[in-house]
Parts: sequence; C-alpha cells; structure tokens
Amino acid sequence: YITCWDPDLETTEKILWELSKENPACIELGFPFSDPVADGPTIQKAIIRALKHKPSLSDFFSFVSYLKKKNFPVPILCMTYYNIIYRYNPEKAVEDALTHGVDGFIIPDLPIEEAKLWLTITRNSGLATVFLATPASPDERIKKIAKVSKGFLYYVSVTGITGERKNLPSELVDRLKRVKQLVKIPIGVGFGISSPSHVKLLAPYTDAVIIGSALVKLVENYGKEAPIKIKEFIQTLKQI
Repeated sequence: YITCWDPDLETTEKILWELSKENPACIELGFPFSDPVADGPTIQKAIIRALKHKPSLSDFFSFVSYLKKKNFPVPILCMTYYNIIYRYNPEKAVEDALTHGVDGFIIPDLPIEEAKLWLTITRNSGLATVFLATPASPDERIKKIAKVSKGFLYYVSVTGITGERKNLPSELVDRLKRVKQLVKIPIGVGFGISSPSHVKLLAPYTDAVIIGSALVKLVENYGKEAPIKIKEFIQTLKQI
C-alpha cells in the first residue's frame, strides 16, 4: 500500500515503478480521504500531505490509465472509503474504473450487509472487490465475506487501525490456520507487518503479506528520495 499524491504524483509514479520491479501480486493505491476510519497515524499524515494537491477520483482514474498506457505490469487496487464512491456515483465509479484500467477496490468501511448495490454493479465486470475479515469475525462470517470477495480475502492481523508494530499477536498464526480451512480464495494478511521477521513468521500460513504503514513511513522520512528506499526495504522483506 502507498498513498497516491504523497508527497506528489511524480513521486508516487516513481514509487510504483520501483515496487513493480519486485513483482508484487498487486499494489494497493490509496485515494486520500479526510476521514479514514481504518488508518493509523502514519497513513493519516500521508493523507493530509496528499490532500494538499486537491485530488479527485477522476484524477485518480486518469493516473491509473496513464500508467497502464505505459504498460505498468502490476494490478492496481484502489483503496478508498465508500463515501467517496457514493458521492461520485457507484455505477460511474465502476464504469470509469474499468475504462481506465483499475483492477479492483478495497473499501474498508463497506460491510457485506451494505454492499448489495456495489456487488450487483460489479458482478461479472472483471473488477475485484476485496473485503476485510478481522480477528473479531466469527467463522461463519468469514465464510460469507470470502464468498463475495474477488481476488483475495484481506485478513486484518489485529483489532484496530493500521500502523507498524514491533510484535504481531501471538495467536495470529493459529487464526490464519483456521481461516485457511474456512475459505477457498487466497488470503492476504495486513496491518502491522513491517519487518523480515514478521514476513518469515507469516509466510507459511498466508498467500500474501500486505505492507502499508512501513512504506508510507519511508515516504514521510525521505520524501522524493523514497522510491529507492522503498525498493530496498521490500528487498529486505523478501530475503527470508
């Protein structure tokens, strides 16, 4: 995950190309929103920096289209909140996303009970919607979430917000083993993963690890020099 427009669109593009060299399964590109309920302080600060550029969702789609025309090789998921999509118009959001080459959406504040319209207009479109399950999700709910998720199931490692953590919950591996038995689609685990030891611990039990705040922190610390720092950091995570 990185936040689009942080610190500017030129740097965002450079970060994306550096990330693409490391062959990620996909990239979660965050659209800045003033009230991010799932994001911790690091990403909140990134959003504040990004919002100074006054981005619009149509600008986001145009940026993705620009990347795809340059043969950007990695699927791009738009991470945003449902208020943005609702104000834009859900049908138009789907139409424009497909037209401009967006591969899917992660919408943390859209529970499956409220997603009927969204699921209807994205059905058979080729556009993935990744839903989130948490440690508080009962087994039957995890099955329901996985049934409507396309691409993968996003499993949140902790109850809370995004952010780097020194230690992951001791029971996380057992939870992932359980979730693996419950669902048939790939699982990606995120929130708090920020070190090679985290990746080494989780790799046998998940299909993907999702790195967010640790990358965004590098943008905060290095600004326009962040692209190469992010690439180096990803390389350390892969050496397990």
